[in-house]
Amino acid sequence: MAVENTPARIGKSVLIRGEVKGSEDLFVDGRIEGTISLTESRLTIGPNAVLAADLSARDVLVLGQVQGNITASGRVELRAGCQVTGDVRALRLAIEDNAIFRGKVDLTQAAAKVAGEGTAAEGTVANGAV
Repeated sequence: MAVENTPARIGKSVLIRGEVKGSEDLFVDGRIEGTISLTESRLTIGPNAVLAADLSARDVLVLGQVQGNITASGRVELRAGCQVTGDVRALRLAIEDNAIFRGKVDLTQAAAKVAGEGTAAEGTVANGAV
């Protein structure tokens, strides 16, 4: 019997090329090439995941590898050991030590705001240092 609060899962042996859309929380531990769009849900990129995709969700937690832009209406967390190459646009951003991030950051008050109205930072962040 499935628990209602358990996120949907994409296992580490799965490869998806194209668009992934949904309205429930999702845990990805495989490979995705394309886009992931979860309007009001949480997206977790597992430690075995390798993504070449643009991500859009309420909250995004990254443990694996992402090459693409991340847009979140809430929080983006980059955990130790992850590798992200691409721009991040979110309300809040947390980067742990030993997370690798290359790209621009746009921290906005709301996802619908026009770029440039929020606080912006540009550069490379490695090991949690700005």
